[in-house]
Amino acid sequence: MVETVVRAVNNAFIAEDRWRLWLSGLEMTLLITFFALLMGLVVGLFVSVIRVSHDTLEKPNLTIRILNRIVSIYVSIVRGIPVIVQVLLWSFVILATSRNHLLIGSLAFGFNSGAYVSEVFRGGILSIDKGQTEAGRSLGLGYVQTMIKIILPQAIKNCLPAFGNEFISLLKETSVASVGAITELTHVANIIRGRTFDPGPLFFVATIYLILVLFLEFLVKKMEKKLSKSDRRVKPIKRKGLRSN
Repeated sequence: MVETVVRAVNNAFIAEDRWRLWLSGLEMTLLITFFALLMGLVVGLFVSVIRVSHDTLEKPNLTIRILNRIVSIYVSIVRGIPVIVQVLLWSFVILATSRNHLLIGSLAFGFNSGAYVSEVFRGGILSIDKGQTEAGRSLGLGYVQTMIKIILPQAIKNCLPAFGNEFISLLKETSVASVGAITELTHVANIIRGRTFDPGPLFFVATIYLILVLFLEFLVKKMEKKLSKSDRRVKPIKRKGLRSN
């Protein structure tokens, strides 16, 4: 058993300096995840503001109506097409002439993430009491100023735990980037498996993803605890002898 493990580790990491392949794959995975998340946040915020503005304004202007139509189509298309098909389209159709794997992966997963992040933002904005908007308008702030200075800061705080979960999901989703010939972790594992005819690299890549996800989950929980401490909402008082509903 020990000899089998040692041989698998040697074939996967040590022989031919294959650990360099793992490092490059890990770097590509983390970079794609990071840039795709940033892009998803920007796109998601823009889409959510447009959709909320269209739904809440009594008489949205022509620009808002046109933009709302465009972003609604975007969300429907992205959420209706499997992410693996989207990666193939970006790799072999939209950016077929590009050799920049980081760019392809970031755009593919960024636009995909943006559609889902927009719904998180949208839910966060709608969770803010309408009185906050009315208070901002009564102070002389315009709709845009009220949204930027009052609504969005509260909505973003409410959405932070969901963004942490989106980051974790995005990290795992990047494993399908290998179908677009993008050299990330899963692709590296397949390359080494093809050279050694050993299933060991598949177990190793699964272990690497598991460690990364557990680490991110730990960070998300720490962030949630920090946010809960800063929350000044009054907690219900439990009295002895009374059943809490």
